[in-house]
Amino acid sequence: MFETFLIKPLYNVFVYLIGVMPGGDVGLAIIAMTLIIRVLFYPAFAASIRTQMGMQAAQGELDEINKKYKDNAEERARKTFELYKTKKIRPFAGFIALLVQLPIFIALYFALFREALPHIAEELLYSFVQVPEQINLNFLLVVNLTASHNILLSLLVGILQFLVAYLSMARIKPSLGSLSPERQTAQKMQHNMMLYMFPALIAFIAYTLPAAVGIYFMATNLISIGQELLISRELKKKP
Repeated sequence: MFETFLIKPLYNVFVYLIGVMPGGDVGLAIIAMTLIIRVLFYPAFAASIRTQMGMQAAQGELDEINKKYKDNAEERARKTFELYKTKKIRPFAGFIALLVQLPIFIALYFALFREALPHIAEELLYSFVQVPEQINLNFLLVVNLTASHNILLSLLVGILQFLVAYLSMARIKPSLGSLSPERQTAQKMQHNMMLYMFPALIAFIAYTLPAAVGIYFMATNLISIGQELLISRELKKKP
């Protein structure tokens, strides 16, 4: 069932995209597939960003609730839920946004590692999906998607991840003034980890894994930057 309803459709989409890309460029197919999924699930990502902003704005009130009802877990949970409802905060929006990215990893793993492109599992293709005439594993004729340790690609991934984190931190920074000094210190430490440690980690992962993963990270970060700017622009227009 997992293969029928998840792997097979994604594999067909990926193979189809390879077939319509110039020269059968697998890297372009990865970028196109990432873009399609992010556009389809844009509402989930937008909700995740709005939830982050709402959580930050309400952090002072949450701290007061936790302090006031620290010995009454049931009342603390009820007051927290009421606050979320009043502020229209969806606590699980971020999880949903993260979850919808998993299908691309699954498709990439299946196509690049389990079936090992350029081999195509024809038995899994739908009748209307043809085997690509060309399958080019050299992205733009420069990057070998099956090779690891591409330092330039990993550096680009790290820089883009830094920009994503920077935009995110800039979006929620004004709300820190409402927090206690201890909470501000904790938030600043968390922000520094997201701003420096996480991009370094992603760059390291992109360096150690095949370049196809780095191309996926690069595409995801570019789209995330665009979505951050778009959502910030939409929010500024609201009264």
